[in-house]
Amino acid sequence: MQRAVRHAVPRAVLRRVLEALSVALILATICFALLHAIPGDMALRIAVGQLGTENMSPAAVEQIRDAEMLSRPLLVQYFDWLKAVATGDIGRSFVSGRPVAEELRQAGGYTLRLAVIAWLLSYALALPLGIAAGLKPDGAIDRATAFAAAAFSSLPTFLIGIALISIFVLALNLLPPAGYRRPEHLVLPAITLALGLMAPSMRVIRDAVAEVQASAYMTYAHVRGFGKAKAFIRHGLRNASVPIVTFAALQFAYLMDGFFVVETLFNFPGIGNAMVSALLARDVPVVMGCALLIGTTFAAISLAADLICMWMDPRLVDEGHGSR
Repeated sequence: MQRAVRHAVPRAVLRRVLEALSVALILATICFALLHAIPGDMALRIAVGQLGTENMSPAAVEQIRDAEMLSRPLLVQYFDWLKAVATGDIGRSFVSGRPVAEELRQAGGYTLRLAVIAWLLSYALALPLGIAAGLKPDGAIDRATAFAAAAFSSLPTFLIGIALISIFVLALNLLPPAGYRRPEHLVLPAITLALGLMAPSMRVIRDAVAEVQASAYMTYAHVRGFGKAKAFIRHGLRNASVPIVTFAALQFAYLMDGFFVVETLFNFPGIGNAMVSALLARDVPVVMGCALLIGTTFAAISLAADLICMWMDPRLVDEGHGSR
């Protein structure tokens, strides 16, 4: 079985790399098509972003159109971009003139910091509550966590953020409302993301623990004299961890969805805020660079989840293919 796992790893890596390239290409293509489908003159929007409305002139718009070669057919622009990406060059921002890779590196650092803190905070809350609920299904903790999960799942992310701003900024004046200059600026966006992540995580953890508790090998462990907690730690924890690890990895990837709302709401200088600003300015290279980054990040995290699950439970290897 261990040999099967070793043979499955290179195939899983290759499969995920191909998936990453495919997802990134599809996302970038969709973004490119949607940007050019928006009514209005792209050169005019770029001129407004570069020069401002007070310094803009028809001559400046035409100069930008010529400089960025926006008069070329759309297919030519798209395939020229693909050729540049194949050589490792994802272009320069139409608005700032900086390399897109440099802008993504800077914004990605902020986003990664926020993502790690929010993800860890969500599981610091969800793990003990989910395990406690799963060990005693239909108990008081199970009912309370089910109610909390339903409440937080039904609330849009921006409403959670606005509620936190109202409490901790306007009412208590404890935390800064927006931007990023000090570590305290991470608190509200991280809590906003963590509460949204915690709700489904608690139920997934609860269901995984409850399923393990009802299994035959756990019944046998109880017959042998192990208590509920000791039997779960020795025999059930590893089996319950497989679906939890998979879901946790996918949730880390799905954080990308929350960034667009949370980073815009808190004016946090990350990938989500950068992509929204680029969309408004019709900054095509930045939008497509963000799409590439999001697609490859999602596939990389999915690959990591596959490999961890295969290591934890070699039975998931199916004819040399990784877990799903």
